[in-house]
Amino acid sequence: MNEPPLLRGRARYERVMEGWVDNTHVDAFTHTVSLSDDDRAVEVAVVALPSPTYEIRHARCRALAGGVAPTVVEGVSRLTGTPMVGGLTGRVAVATGAGEGAALVLDAVIEIARLARQVAKFPRARAARAAGGDAWECWQLDTTGWVDLPNSCFTYSDAGRALFETRSVATSMQPELYSPRPGQRRVFERRKVARLERVDDRLRLFHSMHDNVHGFEVTYEIDLASGTIVSAEHLTPRLPYMGICTEPQRKISAMLGETVDGALRKRVQAHLGGPAGCAQLYDLTADLLKLLS
Repeated sequence: MNEPPLLRGRARYERVMEGWVDNTHVDAFTHTVSLSDDDRAVEVAVVALPSPTYEIRHARCRALAGGVAPTVVEGVSRLTGTPMVGGLTGRVAVATGAGEGAALVLDAVIEIARLARQVAKFPRARAARAAGGDAWECWQLDTTGWVDLPNSCFTYSDAGRALFETRSVATSMQPELYSPRPGQRRVFERRKVARLERVDDRLRLFHSMHDNVHGFEVTYEIDLASGTIVSAEHLTPRLPYMGICTEPQRKISAMLGETVDGALRKRVQAHLGGPAGCAQLYDLTADLLKLLS
């Protein structure tokens, strides 16, 4: 396979994302993402409504390090009124243009859209039903609080729901995620690390994500001569619903033997995504493959 452009002139590339959500408004959240790699760093902050619209009320961007075109930074402010739903990538690209650093800024906005799916604004009394680790109550809050969750993965499918009747399910969801205190800072926090590195005759891909309810560490190894995935492993020390979210994790083995080509990112959806898969495992894998292009 061809050498990834991000590895030209170096044996290792790393990208780090720090994201958090503050409950700054009665009807909206402030989502902040700091995204940095070996070449540059940006911070994007968005005030947005919760589900179902995820509409951006205000957006700003700061270049923290490296080369980021002023037109890209300024373009983020033009996202006001944009819903963070399907088609977001194209709308961000139009607003920011294709200047230096545009790809990193786009990825920061995508991470913000993902953060927006982690917090809600239920009445406090209803959110209190999530106290005490009642997984079934939390699952019901999830599927009514976020309009795009049903059938987005195995956990929120009919098959996932049915498992509540047959096994014990433990959850790490907390009432504050459904109804944070007024002015509460860092209601939700997430850290992700993505890494590419050459190791002998292989290319190793690593992606971790740790937050209030998730713990993922995904590792793939690609044989450079054949361009095929020869190792696919991951650890999941923390999942929103242990006993249900655990089911689709075994699907990572479907990646073994896959050829890393231009169409793999589409095939990954069939392997890891959809109502039989895991949305987080899919996102972590797809983001790694995007770094190869």
